Amino acid sequence: MRIRLLGKPTVTSFDGALRPVRGHQAWAVLARVLLADRPLSRRQLAAELFPDTADPLGALRWCLAALRRALGPDAMTGDPLRANLPENSRVDVLSLDDPDFDPIEADELLEGHEPEACGPEFSTWLLVERTRIAARMDERLRRETLSSLSTMDIERALVLARHAVQRDPFDEGRHVLLVKALVLSGNPNAARLHVENVEADFLRELGEMPTAALRSAARASVSDMPPGTGPARVAETLIEAGKAALAAGAADAGIDCLRRAAAAAEQTGDPGPLARCFVELGTALIHSVRGYDDEGIVYLRQAEEAAMLAQTRPVACRAVLEQSYADALAGRRPDARRLSLRALELSDYDPECLAAAHCFSGFNLADWGRYREASDEYDRCLEIARSRGLKRRQTWALGLGAWGHLRAGDLDRAEVWAQDAILQCEDQRWLSFRPWPETVLSEIELRTETSSPSRVRSKLENTLALSCQLSDPCWEAAACRVIALSHEGEGQLEQALAWLGRALRVVTRVSDPYAALWTRIMLDQARISLSADPAATETLTRTLIGLAARTHANNELSEALTLLGDVQAK
Repeated sequence: MRIRLLGKPTVTSFDGALRPVRGHQAWAVLARVLLADRPLSRRQLAAELFPDTADPLGALRWCLAALRRALGPDAMTGDPLRANLPENSRVDVLSLDDPDFDPIEADELLEGHEPEACGPEFSTWLLVERTRIAARMDERLRRETLSSLSTMDIERALVLARHAVQRDPFDEGRHVLLVKALVLSGNPNAARLHVENVEADFLRELGEMPTAALRSAARASVSDMPPGTGPARVAETLIEAGKAALAAGAADAGIDCLRRAAAAAEQTGDPGPLARCFVELGTALIHSVRGYDDEGIVYLRQAEEAAMLAQTRPVACRAVLEQSYADALAGRRPDARRLSLRALELSDYDPECLAAAHCFSGFNLADWGRYREASDEYDRCLEIARSRGLKRRQTWALGLGAWGHLRAGDLDRAEVWAQDAILQCEDQRWLSFRPWPETVLSEIELRTETSSPSRVRSKLENTLALSCQLSDPCWEAAACRVIALSHEGEGQLEQALAWLGRALRVVTRVSDPYAALWTRIMLDQARISLSADPAATETLTRTLIGLAARTHANNELSEALTLLGDVQAK
């Protein structure tokens, strides 16, 4: 038996015959039971779906009887209710991770079947589940598109990328993947035309152009090879030149060198040099230039494939690690987790790879709300980094780990880690990372009341100035957010909301914002608005719920749902 809930709901028997189910509410009951994270009592389900009905339990019994006629006499029985579906039944919404699941065939949960007269609890549940499932399907589309691009199954990549664009035509990252697919299909003119159409659409509908990453993806080749020497030697020379330029802060020059290095490596026909060039280029696009993550991931996937062909597992491991970091940054938590576990398999116990894998895994798990697991991962990273003298990795883990401990409520540990990260930034002269632990420490001081809000704000002015000079939207937005919290601490709600508005504009000015920080800023906005401007809070909170569900921000989602309940109770 096949049960479809993604799109127009249907039940199909093993012989292909449709089994009708009467009533929209019956489908709502089925979806609620199948997707519940714990068994639901009949009374709870009746209260959610039939709050204004004279006999809620009777209405529920009618729905259950309609479902049993389609699913079989043993289905949807008991109290709490159990699905008890026939053996070998397949439910599309429970098969999102199956290898043969086709995301192109799936639509919105219970599409066209809006339950009537249901309660606010069910409406909120349906909103969250639709958003969460849509995000998982988007992740599946993205993953399969990248896989098709890296294995040069361009026809499949084009189909998937076009479908992804149709689902959200104003997500720049989807257009980047489609443009890359068009280029790799040997149709650069179509890629350029698509870029021009997208730019016109963005300008007309959003009032702004997409970032330069979109036009960059339309390059017919990575770059031209410099003349005068063999391609392998050229590639090695350009890699070193590119890395040196990046280290000096010349991101554009560095990336240009790496593009030309990759072009030279392509001429060798050897997957080894090509893998190394692609991993350096992909990493640079993700870390050195904000807004280019999607193009960077394409190169990293190609690097992974080339490295496995060349049997250079350390390069493959690094490519997988950088993909996991980009996915974690964007809130694609399950994909980031899968990739970090794969990186551990590829590490072959290399200390640098192991430390990075545990560090990136901790970063992803903390923003997922899985704080205990995240803490364990950070501890493993620090143990390896300290024993092997990996100072940069140690500092990075301390800074990001402090943020995770702060969100988990472990303020003492968060304070120690943030202070250690600041000291190590000074020792290593790592100026570009220092604003992050400084901002985390400032928030801790506000929470623990060890410094007055005005004193915290004064210290953050220097942090904000440095962040602006570095043009780092994460650091700048984080500093603006904590400045807002300092104003809130003094009862200055209007100033707090103004600073949060700036933080939101900054964090979203690139196409690949840090999802966890974005969600946290919106949560603070909604929370403060409840006191300052209750009328605007419900719309803001519903937008926040969608963002939190889409980016798997479980802790923020729980807080947002509670906040929505407070709004509706007023």
